[in-house]
Amino acid sequence: MSYDFDTPVDRRGTWCIQWDGAADRFGVEGLLPFTISDMDFTSPPEVLDALQSRIAHGVFGYTDWQHEDFLSAVGHWFESRHGTGIDTGRLVYAPSVLNQLSQLLRMWTEPGDGIVVHTPTYDGFLKAVSGLGRELRGVPAGDMEALERELARPDSTVLILCSPHNPTGRVWTEAELRETARLAEAHGVAVISDEIHADFVHPEFVAKGQRHLPWTRFGTGRWALITSATKAFNFPALSGSYGIIGDPDDHAAFLRRMRTGEGLASPAVLSLTAHIAAYRFGAPWLDALGAYVAGNLRMVAERLDSSFPELGWRPPGAGYLAWIDLRPLGIDDAALQRELIEREKVAIMPGTTYGCEGFVRFNVGCPRAKAEQGVDALIRALRRLV
Repeated sequence: MSYDFDTPVDRRGTWCIQWDGAADRFGVEGLLPFTISDMDFTSPPEVLDALQSRIAHGVFGYTDWQHEDFLSAVGHWFESRHGTGIDTGRLVYAPSVLNQLSQLLRMWTEPGDGIVVHTPTYDGFLKAVSGLGRELRGVPAGDMEALERELARPDSTVLILCSPHNPTGRVWTEAELRETARLAEAHGVAVISDEIHADFVHPEFVAKGQRHLPWTRFGTGRWALITSATKAFNFPALSGSYGIIGDPDDHAAFLRRMRTGEGLASPAVLSLTAHIAAYRFGAPWLDALGAYVAGNLRMVAERLDSSFPELGWRPPGAGYLAWIDLRPLGIDDAALQRELIEREKVAIMPGTTYGCEGFVRFNVGCPRAKAEQGVDALIRALRRLV
C-alpha cells in the first residue's frame, strides 16, 4: 500500500501547540514551525478506521485496559518489532510517559535526591525532576566514566535513560546498555528507561545491525520501561502510555497508586483503540514513514554539507529531530534566533532548551517541501551571521 506524506495538512486553528502555540513561545505570529516533537502527518489509515468505528458505537463509558486485546497487541509489537518477548502481566497504564516518570520518581526517590540524566536532556525531564524537588545530575551521552561518577554518589537514586536518546537521536549499543545496567546495579540506582522513540530507528541503521534493544533485556534490581505508541503513530493528543515494571511489588504499588491516590484507573478509550490498531496493523505505514523521514534527514545533511561542510552533520539513528551542532561556526544563539524569527519567520528550537548552547533541534517530521523551507531558512540565517 502506498501512503501520501507529501500533501500538506493544514493544522492551523486545531489548537495544536506546534502551529497555534508558536506565537506564545517565540513572540511572533505566523511563524513556520519546526518545534515540538509531533509530526504534520495524519495517523495511519488503520488507526483512523478503528477510531471511527469506535466513535460510531456512540457510548464512551469507563474503560478497562487489562484485557487480552490490549495486552496481546503490546506483546505482539515487542515481539514483531523488537524481537523481544515480554511478560504482559508486568504492564501498567498511565495518561502519558511523563506522568509515569513522575509517579515512579515519587515512589522511588525523596526530595533532594540526585536524578542522573544524559545531556543534552529532553526538557520534559528537566521540568519533571526540578518540579518534584529532586536534583538533576547531567552526564554527557556516551561518557561512561562520568556516568559512573554520578551513579556512585550516595544520594543518586535514579537514572533516567532516554532510549533512543532525545534530542540527539542516538541509538544505544548493546555494549553501552549492558555497561549501564552493570553500573546501575553496582551502585544500587534504579533505572527508568523512556523508550517512546524506540519505534523510529532508521532503515540504514537497522541494516547495519543498530537496532533498538528494550531495557527488558538488561534490567536488574529496580527498573521500569515507559513508552507509548503516540509518538511513532502521531496521536499524542489522544494521550495514553504504558510501562513495564520489573519488580512485582513495585508493579503492584504503581497500580495501587494510579487507582487510588491518582484516581486514574480508567484509560481514554480512543487512546486504547488507537494503540491496539497501531500495534496490530500499523507496521507497513510506520516503515514507509520511516523511509520518508530518513529522506528528509538526508536532504538536511546534503544542504548543510553544501553550505557549511565544516559542520560535518550526519542524520541521527532514530527519530525525526535533527540535532545540529553549530559551534564550529561560532554563532551566537540569541542572534541566530533573532534572524530565524524576525527575518526568516521560522521557529526552530534552540539548544539551550535542552541545556546546550550552540545547537538547534529541527523537527523534520513533515512534508519534504516544508522541511526544505526550514533548512533553507536556517542556512540563510547562518550565512548572514557568519
